[in-house]
Amino acid sequence: MDMMKMMKQAQGLQKRLKDTQDELANTEITGESAGGAVKVVCDGQGKFKSIKLTAEAINPENPSSIDADTVEMLEDVISTAILQASKKATDAMEAKMKSLTGGLNIPGLPGLF
Repeated sequence: MDMMKMMKQAQGLQKRLKDTQDELANTEITGESAGGAVKVVCDGQGKFKSIKLTAEAINPENPSSIDADTVEMLEDVISTAILQASKKATDAMEAKMKSLTGGLNIPGLPGLF
């Protein structure tokens, strides 16, 4: 196999990887529990996007005692905690990868994990 053909194949693979990563980033996947009372949305790369709660999820004994502001506040604080933990995990992964690669920036490598 000649070098030019190998380079073209590598470029094609790189484009397909980027296209697939973009497609996954734009895909929404929903998980539910408690009969739909709790819904979490992630993108196709597993990154958290949002959470939705019902009053029944917060107080199953007396859901009418929970107002919309309380539901929204809980969704916000849970979302913030998840996003913070995710950022810390990403930062830790990047630091570990950087130590393994000796600081070299290898395109596409962080996106694979």
